[in-house]
Amino acid sequence: MQHDTLVEIENAVFGYGARPVLKGVNLTAKRGQVVAIMGSSGCGKTTLLRLIGGQIKASQGTVRVAGESPGELDRTGLYRLRRKMGMLFQFGALFTDMSAFDNVAFQLREHTDLPEDAIRDLVLMKLHAVGLRGAAHLMPAELSGGMARRVALARAIALEPMLVMYDEPFAGLDPISLGVTGNLIRRLTDTLGLTSLVVTHDVQESLKIVDYVYFVSEGVIMAEGTAAEIRASGLPYVHQFVHGESDGPVPFHYPARPYADDLGLGEGSA
Repeated sequence: MQHDTLVEIENAVFGYGARPVLKGVNLTAKRGQVVAIMGSSGCGKTTLLRLIGGQIKASQGTVRVAGESPGELDRTGLYRLRRKMGMLFQFGALFTDMSAFDNVAFQLREHTDLPEDAIRDLVLMKLHAVGLRGAAHLMPAELSGGMARRVALARAIALEPMLVMYDEPFAGLDPISLGVTGNLIRRLTDTLGLTSLVVTHDVQESLKIVDYVYFVSEGVIMAEGTAAEIRASGLPYVHQFVHGESDGPVPFHYPARPYADDLGLGEGSA
């Protein structure tokens, strides 16, 4: 593995019971990159994040993060590797009974022996980085959706991770908050030199900030490339997804027998 490649997945296969989800996925993410993983719901995007985080193990193939295989590590080794990762969950997933400050401080208190004054300085630094130092005292219920997402992002980078994974970071945001969040992901990736993996359906916003895109469909990587290459793609599935078209490889109607048969008007009806 090249020294600048942080995440490398080779021929990964995984399924839930008898249902295959990933059927031989290959993906790489280099240090300092924002990499988007796109595709229809249920195609395996979040499953890829779970493989990288070591929550599940590929039945075939390899998954490496900074040269280590999360699925092969023991409990101590996996927790050590996870300390180098940050996670931004869909809708933020803040602790509702903690202030914004304490949400960001949580990981520092749990995983370090830093004195409280040092934790205070670090938390305020992270909140300042996302523009919310003045909201440190607010509770999650007092935050807008966009503000909550930014507090969650501050929490995700609290331990100075080498990798941050985002599960639908733009979901439910208004256009201003959406743009702010996208710009933050790009700026923090560049400033901190980390790698960002973004699972998202928001094509247009993502293509403004990413270095590389992977399209997942039916358990495989159907297309990949830079933002410009994806926009110019002639593949029917990618074109339909990027432009939000109703007609294409992804059908509007779920498979069914002829409508006339259901209405009793078919040739076989009495």
